[in-house]
Parts: sequence; structure tokens; C-alpha cells
Amino acid sequence: MSPNLPEKITAQEVPESERLNCLPRHFGRWMLHVENLIYDFMREMSPDYNGAYWRFFDLSNGGFYMSPDLNAERVRVQIENGYAGLMTADAAGITACLFALSHFSFAVKDDAITNHFHWLREYALNHPEASDIFRAID
Repeated sequence: MSPNLPEKITAQEVPESERLNCLPRHFGRWMLHVENLIYDFMREMSPDYNGAYWRFFDLSNGGFYMSPDLNAERVRVQIENGYAGLMTADAAGITACLFALSHFSFAVKDDAITNHFHWLREYALNHPEASDIFRAID
């Protein structure tokens, strides 16, 4: 790899056996607040979402995100900023996580939460649906 090129950030699904430790490892005492905010943002932004099992992902840069495991190939996403479109559950989950982390970072002013927002944003820049994710969060 060239020293001038940034290393590609990858996502690795968290194995079932490690799920219980995942949120505390990333968010510590804020884990339940962050998790519930992500669910709330997903409910607000997608009329197709009414609960699901969520998949957890560790990012190679230290970040984390979660996405709903939905049967639909794409879900409708509607944001108050005027964005309306279809996204995969993965992209919708990233979008919900970015909203939740941004919102919560202003509420608690904790560097760990702010760092997680930036790490996920960095990963999202190279996601196949980056243009939709960034139009949704803009």
C-alpha cells in the first residue's frame, strides 16, 4: 500500500458470542442511551421500519455501527431536511447511527461519542450508498 493513500476502513460483523460486550466496549455508560437513540431515529426516518433484529459491526478504525436485519431489499427513508429515497438496511442503519451519535455528542459532550461519530462518518464516505447517506444527514 502506498504511504500517501489512506487505509480503507472495513466493517466486520460482531459474532453472536461477542454481542453482549460490544456496546459497553464502544460506549461504556452511554450504551443504552446510544442504542435507544439509534432505534428512535430509525423509527422516525423510515415508515418501513417497525422493529427488527440488529446486526452489529466493528470498524477497523475503532468505530461501530448497527443496522436492522430487514427482509426488504430496500427501505424508504424520509428525513425532515427534504431527503426521500430508498436505501439498503445497511445504509439506513448507518444513517440512523450517524444521526444518533451526532445528536448525543452535543447532549453529553463526551469525546468517545464524538469520536464514534467521526469514525463512522469516515467509513460512510466510501460506502456504496455514500451519496444517499450524506444527502440524508445533511
